[in-house]
Formats: sequence, C-alpha cells, structure tokens
Amino acid sequence: MNPMHDIIIIGAGVAGICQLKHLVDGGHDAVVLEAHDDLGGTWFNNRYPGCRFDSESYTYGYKYWPELLEKWDWKEHFSAQPDNLEYLNFVVDTFGLREHFRFNKRVSALEWSEENRVWTVRLTDGEVLTARFVVSCLGVLSVPFTPQIEGSSDFGGESFHTFDWPADGIDLTDKNVGVVGTGATGIQVISEIADKTRSLTVFQRSANWSVPLNNAPISPDEMADLRSRYEEIFAICARTNGSFCHPPHEHGFAEDSEAERKALWDALYDKRGFSLLVSNYRETFFDEAANKELSDYVADRIRQRVDDPRIAEILIPKDHGFGMKRLPLETRYFEAYNRENVSLVDLSETPIARVTATGVETTPKTGADTQVSEHPLDVLIFATGFEAITGPFNKLDIRGSEGLKLKDKWDEVSATFLGVMTHGFPNFLMVAGPQSVSGSTNYPPAIENTAEWIGALMAHAKAQGFTRIEASEEGEAMWQGEVIKMQELMPFSKVRSWFTGFNPNATEGTSPFRYNAYWGGAPKYRKFLSREAEDYAQIAMD
Repeated sequence: MNPMHDIIIIGAGVAGICQLKHLVDGGHDAVVLEAHDDLGGTWFNNRYPGCRFDSESYTYGYKYWPELLEKWDWKEHFSAQPDNLEYLNFVVDTFGLREHFRFNKRVSALEWSEENRVWTVRLTDGEVLTARFVVSCLGVLSVPFTPQIEGSSDFGGESFHTFDWPADGIDLTDKNVGVVGTGATGIQVISEIADKTRSLTVFQRSANWSVPLNNAPISPDEMADLRSRYEEIFAICARTNGSFCHPPHEHGFAEDSEAERKALWDALYDKRGFSLLVSNYRETFFDEAANKELSDYVADRIRQRVDDPRIAEILIPKDHGFGMKRLPLETRYFEAYNRENVSLVDLSETPIARVTATGVETTPKTGADTQVSEHPLDVLIFATGFEAITGPFNKLDIRGSEGLKLKDKWDEVSATFLGVMTHGFPNFLMVAGPQSVSGSTNYPPAIENTAEWIGALMAHAKAQGFTRIEASEEGEAMWQGEVIKMQELMPFSKVRSWFTGFNPNATEGTSPFRYNAYWGGAPKYRKFLSREAEDYAQIAMD
C-alpha cells in the first residue's frame, strides 16, 4: 500500500514553505517533496557570486507572522543569497516545520484516479506516494535553460549554468572566464567577478536595460525603524500593482515640463531598487512617446558610465523600451566594461559558431570576412535564464481526468482559473502557476496571497467533507479572457521575453507569445481571489 497523505506539496522554496505553514495551521497532514538536498528553492540552488534580492529585503520576507517580523534582522536593503537561505531555515525552525520535508525526492509523474479520488505521485527513485490533494510550488524560474551549442561537450575547462554554480565555489583568480548572457543573472555575475579574473569575456545576445540597485547595509538603528514601520511598508506594497514599496508618481507625464521630468528621473535613478520603474509616471508603461523619452534618458545615463562609445551603444537595447522586459538591477555593471580585462562580444553581429576544447569561436553573420575569432577560456558560465513559468510543469508527466496530459492541454494556451487550478485536473492546485500574478510582481507577497487562499479552500473542503474539487470550464474561460485583456493593454505584449511567455525551446516558426502571467496588478488579483472565496461559485466540489 502506497503511503497516503492529505496533501503533498512539491517544492521547498519560498512558496512551498509558506504553503506548508498555512496547511499545518489548518490541521492537515502535509508533506513537502523537494528534489534537492535541502530547502530554499531559488536561494538554495542559485549560489553564484552577486546573487541577491532586487526587491527590498523587508518586503520580500513573509509578512503574516509577527514572530518572524520581531525576531529577524535584515543585514542589507537587498539581501544576499547566503542570508536569504539562512532566513528560510530560520522560518522553518521557528515554526517547527522541518519534520514535514523530504529531501532528494524528485517527482517524475502525477496521475489522477477518478475512482479513488487521489493522486499517485511517482518519484525518480522508484518510491510511490498517494495524496488526496497535490499543491505545486515548483517556482517560476526553476528549470535552467542552457543553449545547445556545437562542441559544448568538448570544452576542457569548467562549464556550468549559474543555477548549478559549484556549491563549494570556484576560484576565478588568474582564470580566463566567459559569461554567456546579460539578463538579470548575468548582470549580477559580471558585476561581481569582473575584478576577480585574469580576463572576462561577455557574450551578449541582446542588450537589457538596467539601473542601479543602490544597495547598502542596514544598521541596528535602521532595522529598528523598519520594524516599527512594517505596517506602513506593507500597506504601501498592498496598494501598488507590483507589490513594491515604491508608490507611483502622482503627476501625469504631460503635467510636468521636460526639465521637471528629467529632475524626477535623476532623483529616482539614485534611489533604491525599482524606484525608476515603478515610482514613475504611469504613462511610461502605456504611452509609447513617454516610454521613448524615458528610454532615451536611461540610454544617456549608460553612455555617461561607459568610456568606450562603441561599447556603450552595444549595451543599450534597440529592440524594446525601458521596462518592457524584466528589468535587471545592477551594481557598477556598466563600469565593468571600462576595465582592461573585460571584453564584450556582440552575438547579434558575431554569433557563437562552436565551443572548442580551449574556448569559444565566433564568426560574423554577414559580409565577405568570415574569419573565425577565438576566445580562449578556462571557465565558461551560462547565464542564459530559465524555461519560465510553464517549464517546471513540462518536466513532469502530469495526467488528470481520463488520462489528459497537462503538457498537452497547455500546448498552445496555459489555461488556468486564477492561476491556481486548471480544469481537467481535480485536486491539483498551484502556487505561482501560469496566469497568476506571481510572474509579474514582487514574488513573496503574491505567493502569500495564493497560499493563504489555498489554505482557506482546503479548510472549507475539509469542513464540508469534500474529497474532489475542480475549476469549472466557465471559470477558466472567464480568467483566460481577463488575462488576455490585461496583457494586450501593455506595450510589452509583443516583446519577446519570458514576460510574454517566450520559450527558448520553442519550435522554430511557432509563435513565441503566450499569456502566462496576469498583468492586472496585485490589488485587482486579490479582489478576484476574495470574490471567489465568498461562495466558490466557479469550483465544483463534492
């Protein structure tokens, strides 16, 4: 007989820990299955240099439980990976949750039994479990993407994705290092290691806008002040679409003169975190002219920081406006290119031809000169991102009613109800699933709302004796329409990025655009959750 649980949670990261706490408080028999050696999710796996929050630490931690707020001291405004992992362990130990976790338990398949109203959960080690309910806490960015490049297996040095950075670290002193990718992760890595290598070669496929993080330590007095203002800070986060502690600018774009707009942007550029993105004129998100003026401003700031005008222009995006993709934050990133040991390779002009035993070869895309350029390397690092949002689900064999495969259902449209359930898969719930607000806002506030909602739903089902719950087709269609409507309002809706569901593994010629996130903002999303919890009208229960 396979071991039976009320609820199995898949994933022991920020979402899984939060969901477990809500379910244990509700008296449920819940167990967390984690594929890796320990808890932490993102903050366990991503150990690369420079890895840290880019939302303020005091908005990233869990806000519901006073004992956490009273006892935990943040060391920096944007906390680093080791401290983040320590925080999550502190949470688990504070609440005595460790007994619920099972590590090195990688799920391979889930199969629904309509007759028994249970999920069979198969693990890669051969173990089989059963549960009445399954809650996916797989994470938005938990499946790394490494491009398939000719000769990769021939490389004689050390090569890895940032997600798989060696746990014991790696000494880059006197090494020739290559980094492929200049997204959020690449920018953090490059900034941190530029002065610690013999040489650093950056291979950039596409430029990204980036602005200063402006991190700083938090003194004991400042931490005491923050603790006294938690209620105020959380109230600001709750009012903003992105759940950040930066309220939007109150003036309209056209109300201020060009000089006044520049003065505002100068001030925001020097503030912390996402200030320039979210404490700006609302029109910069919706009006192309406003976004163009802001983009030109940020481009000029980049030019001021990079000594070589040619390099500066390569680092300035030409294919999208400021904020139209996920915005990386940086610490002296652009200054790294002023160092003699740092070079930039523009892959849009000279793409990678192959990896060799001793490095990387690039070749011009066009023109008569097809001379191969060789870039000798001892270490090759892929900061090439993730199969975002749906990637973790596609790695599992999930079969619902009548053997329907989730991957097949989501082949063209990742249809869900509120990003929490999907029709045809009873008793299967998701924290940070496709079409939730988790992919478009500050992550922990979003998952806290969903985990609390799922906890209340489980309590309702338990109290009423329900053993089967499923989102209705009508509810799913309603939510699909809402998701599409909100995304289409945004200028970025036609920009290739994981924001719009672009999958780097997509078949050549297929549309890269999907509706994988809800862009109506956190306050509006919470209203949808609250409305459904009034009577659960769009969820069939028996």
